[in-house]
Amino acid sequence: MDSHSKQSSEKENESRHSPQQEHHHHQQQRRHSGFEDTMRSDHSSVMDFNKSGIFVERTLALIKPDAVHKANEIETILLNQGFTVLQKRRVILTAEQCSDFYSEHYGKKFFPSLVAFMTSGPIVAMVLAKENAVHQWRELIGPTNSTVAKETHSESIRALYGTNEQKNAVHGSDSEVSAEREIRFFFPNCIVEPIPMGQPAKDYLEQNVNKTLMKALTALCKEKPKDPVLWLADKLMEINPYKPKLTQVHSSSPVDDVIIIE
Repeated sequence: MDSHSKQSSEKENESRHSPQQEHHHHQQQRRHSGFEDTMRSDHSSVMDFNKSGIFVERTLALIKPDAVHKANEIETILLNQGFTVLQKRRVILTAEQCSDFYSEHYGKKFFPSLVAFMTSGPIVAMVLAKENAVHQWRELIGPTNSTVAKETHSESIRALYGTNEQKNAVHGSDSEVSAEREIRFFFPNCIVEPIPMGQPAKDYLEQNVNKTLMKALTALCKEKPKDPVLWLADKLMEINPYKPKLTQVHSSSPVDDVIIIE
């Protein structure tokens, strides 16, 4: 898909705070644990998609309820445009979670209908990586209003899969600051930092990975198992020098005694 001309100044329904909205925002607590996951997180390798050593930016992409049935097509489009999917999950938001995510719009006329729409079905959340990812993703998805997108950016994702200003198929973070906040909302364990490239990456692998990996690969060649990938994964887990040591922790709170592994 060709790059589109510079997008108009209209903002997506994710923009600025008013004093009233700020007050509402600080009263709320994020409840990530309430997400109803309908598919497990998909962690993709990012070893070699930026050989030039330039900064690789990350942004949050959402496929909204009206376009979830086209999620595979949309993902194919973004992959063809050079984006890498670092993490992905399919979730159903509660009204409270949705209100928290869109807290800057609290008090606006469209807020109730926005919450109703975004909680009407599952959504797909993705962390995308690419040079200048925030701008590039917003260019690819097109104007906020899908009707306008069909007229001015006919090959954009919103033109292809959206219906109107609210049912516009996808969401994209509008700035690097927003991207960091939104990524942490859906992926609280995600480290939003520049991906190491060049010599720093080589140093990291040499210090933390190569010795263990070579040991496992040598054992793999000797063993020649029927399923080498599964065998290698098990072997790496077995000889992992960073494997955590489990200890018994007593707490006055029963919640603190529960360990949840996702």
